[in-house]
Amino acid sequence: MAAAWAALLLMLVAARVASAAPVMAPAFLWAPKNYGFFSDGAKEAVHYQTISPKGLAKSVLQEGGWSNLVCSKEDSQKNVDVAIVFLGSKLQSSDISKDKQLDPALADTLKTAFTSSEFSMAFPYVAMSDDDDKLENMLLSGFAENCNNVFEGNHITYTDTCTVSGQDVKQHHTMDSIRDLVMSRMGNNPTRQTDLVVFCSGGFKELDSEKSEGELLSELVDVLKKSGAKYTILYASQPSGLLENPTNLPLGRYLAEKTNTTKVGQGKCDGECLVKSTLLEGTFVGIVLLIILISGLMCMMGIDTPSRFETPQES
Repeated sequence: MAAAWAALLLMLVAARVASAAPVMAPAFLWAPKNYGFFSDGAKEAVHYQTISPKGLAKSVLQEGGWSNLVCSKEDSQKNVDVAIVFLGSKLQSSDISKDKQLDPALADTLKTAFTSSEFSMAFPYVAMSDDDDKLENMLLSGFAENCNNVFEGNHITYTDTCTVSGQDVKQHHTMDSIRDLVMSRMGNNPTRQTDLVVFCSGGFKELDSEKSEGELLSELVDVLKKSGAKYTILYASQPSGLLENPTNLPLGRYLAEKTNTTKVGQGKCDGECLVKSTLLEGTFVGIVLLIILISGLMCMMGIDTPSRFETPQES
């Protein structure tokens, strides 16, 4: 009876832990051109470590070069006209490896951007908990913390679906508003300051027709390309209304590995991959040496020498 109660208690604890487990969502950072502040080794880089949204903000600033864009620095050169933070609410890490996507336009846009851009980084495992704040607030607070309180908040605009407050908050109600902002900064930007546009989930409150995240992202990219602006985009997702239990999903090292003609990440191996490959090679070498040692010992034990020798016959 006591064993049954102990098993029941263990199951309840496991269920509670499973319900509180974070949901894994991917993030992608890319720029069509290398504008001089990205490292040469960041082309199609994939970071397989599990990170928090604020950890994502830190990596984007330090490794993605955004510290030169959103942090106030006297000697920094603003080589980018606009930086976009595009926030979704559908894509999970497990969706990357699926053949049938819920939003094919989103998957195609992300794959194309990741493979065709001169700079691209992927973060397949960003941990999102149910009790987390809105993703836009977590990312912006992460930017502010890692900018050492010199965050350029006066150059941020938002779509009207963002949960931000303040009298000086500038919002976009249509895609044309974003187009007008980009074109105005292209024509008159003497300080060369980078505008940060936070594109929240859902796009705009008053849409003529319901558009998917992929359609909105694709339309936004087309606007930036046609304007001729220098831009960089961070896509991140905070899934809502999930049906799958994240604890039942395997944490495989998957990412969209190929498009029609291009393979991504082939021949690349990060720190975790190097450690695992070294351990695997050492294990194989150890097994081979152990087999050789055992075989040698067995051969030596099989040598049978006589205990006495006959005396030679006299001729």
